Amino acid sequence: MHILVSRIALSAAMLLAAPAAVLAQAGQSEKAPDSAQADAFVAAAEKEAFDYSVDASRIMWVNATHITDDTDALAAQAGAKGTEMAVRFALEAAKYEQVPGLSFDTKRKLDIMRSGIVLPAPTKPGAAAELNEIATRLQSTYGKGRGTLDGKELTGSDIEAEMANLSHTPAQFSEMWTSWHDRVGAPMKADYVRLVDIANEGAKELGFADAGAMWRSGYDMPPDEFAALTEALWQEVKPLYDALHCYTRTKLNEKYGDAVQSPTGPIRADLLGNMWAQEWGNIYPIVAPAGTGDLGYDIGDLLRAKGFVQTTPQTIDTPDTPETQRRGYWEKQMFRIGEGFYSSLGFDPLPETFWQRTQFIAPRDREVVCHASAWDVDNRDDIRVKMCTKVNSDDFVTIHHELGHNYYQRAYQKHGYLYLNGANDGFHEAIGDFIALSITPQYLVQIGLLDPAKVPSADKDIGLLLRQAMDKVAFLPFGLLIDRWRWGVFDGSIRPADYNKAWTDMRLRYQGIVPPTDRPADSFDPGAKFHVPGNTPYTRYFLARILQFQFYEAACRQAGWKGPLHRCSFYGNKEVGKRLNAMLEMGASKPWPDALEAFTGSRKMSGKAMLAYFAPLGKWLDQQNKGKQCGW
Repeated sequence: MHILVSRIALSAAMLLAAPAAVLAQAGQSEKAPDSAQADAFVAAAEKEAFDYSVDASRIMWVNATHITDDTDALAAQAGAKGTEMAVRFALEAAKYEQVPGLSFDTKRKLDIMRSGIVLPAPTKPGAAAELNEIATRLQSTYGKGRGTLDGKELTGSDIEAEMANLSHTPAQFSEMWTSWHDRVGAPMKADYVRLVDIANEGAKELGFADAGAMWRSGYDMPPDEFAALTEALWQEVKPLYDALHCYTRTKLNEKYGDAVQSPTGPIRADLLGNMWAQEWGNIYPIVAPAGTGDLGYDIGDLLRAKGFVQTTPQTIDTPDTPETQRRGYWEKQMFRIGEGFYSSLGFDPLPETFWQRTQFIAPRDREVVCHASAWDVDNRDDIRVKMCTKVNSDDFVTIHHELGHNYYQRAYQKHGYLYLNGANDGFHEAIGDFIALSITPQYLVQIGLLDPAKVPSADKDIGLLLRQAMDKVAFLPFGLLIDRWRWGVFDGSIRPADYNKAWTDMRLRYQGIVPPTDRPADSFDPGAKFHVPGNTPYTRYFLARILQFQFYEAACRQAGWKGPLHRCSFYGNKEVGKRLNAMLEMGASKPWPDALEAFTGSRKMSGKAMLAYFAPLGKWLDQQNKGKQCGW
């Protein structure tokens, strides 16, 4: 999965700067606040927040693309300043909550200010500084993390690639999985415990039961209703996941035997082609249907056949080096293809600064956070991506996803600062994902990557759907459980001594997977997933998996598509682009059901579009699983 860094660089909180003069004036007023004061407070706050966020974003960008003790210190300092202002701002906003006569926009912006902090620090001296030092240290620990393969160290980016290499033995997969979790996650635990304590204290000052309740409050409904909504969505799509799990387990058992993977019960986490077992597409060759499972193409192979060459650490640029041999040239061309999709819908080209400032590949001379992220540095047009791109299918899709964030950021840039965001955080993730659903054989033909004569025939449809499901469907429980675990940590139902046990138990309950090795009680396996030390709420990704199919179904309907839904491409359809832009331009200015309705015609999130997309696969899986002992 991939993280959005929107109008403010996310170090530890949504950084909203409160104008000191406004706060002082409001705090000293002897009269009850009125709507005019609330309007003035919001307007001044937005201006100050806008200015602060630009400086903070630049600092966070430098820290993410050049990790040193100095840039860590600068990031922590900027984050502390923002957190202190955000908490002070939220406390002040709460004073206006019950003021009569508030306009819709003022009321909505006050609510955003009160609930929009990711990690709130209490107002006591030193708390914000300590919180941001911890948050920065956690992210840097992850960024500098290493695992091993055959005893040799690998970076996080490289170990992700090796986990997808099916030539490795189960013992090698186990070594990579265990070494990454032991060496990256375990050292974080004490810091994380302290971080939770501080954030909870800050959340309580703002009137929330705990930080998790604060996170759940940002969805235009009470926190408990939101938790119930996500659980209902999961129950709606769970039967499809259960069928996929059963089929995948059978295939892994056939490949590795009973001693490695039992034919019943849970799946061993390291055998699924991904460090976190969050997406399983890399093991598609193992599960592909006999006779019809060969899709006939791999996007990475198609790129390489067109001359795309992966940059290597040994690549050296000299003044006389041909442009096509320079570091990052071909990786940049992958981004050009992604830009072309959005241009075909009628969106303006990316600004020239995007091509000058984006990190396309991993630098040779410094530590960076390779986890892909999209940035809006100046809240206007300085949009960028940070990525350590590889010439392969996964990164081709990731590029389309990350650019979705950037185009969303550009679309809502004319709003005031507090509306410079998605309708909810799931929307932001879903935009690029639903564009990526349109990376179909037809699209690949349209852009000249795939020979029309090699388009998979109809008898390949199950293979095409299974390949998609190994990522889209397999991800669903993982997308749900990370925040389920954190909500339990924040509310105290999961104690520090039980952090790892609760994590392992929850992964078994939702995903039906188990670690390849016994985990010590003092392990901290959650820390081995970037979004935990990065303090990025994760339910957004679960929502995105649901929403993207609703968006995709709507776009295909608007484009007049008549064939199977999973083969639809709306590439080049300006009407879809016009309708999409109308939703994106809304930003956070309206409740998310309004934005959903603007593009899809429905005000309810639902898994029905996803189930419709995968309906042929669902029937096929049920046939394959007959006589099997499914479940775990």
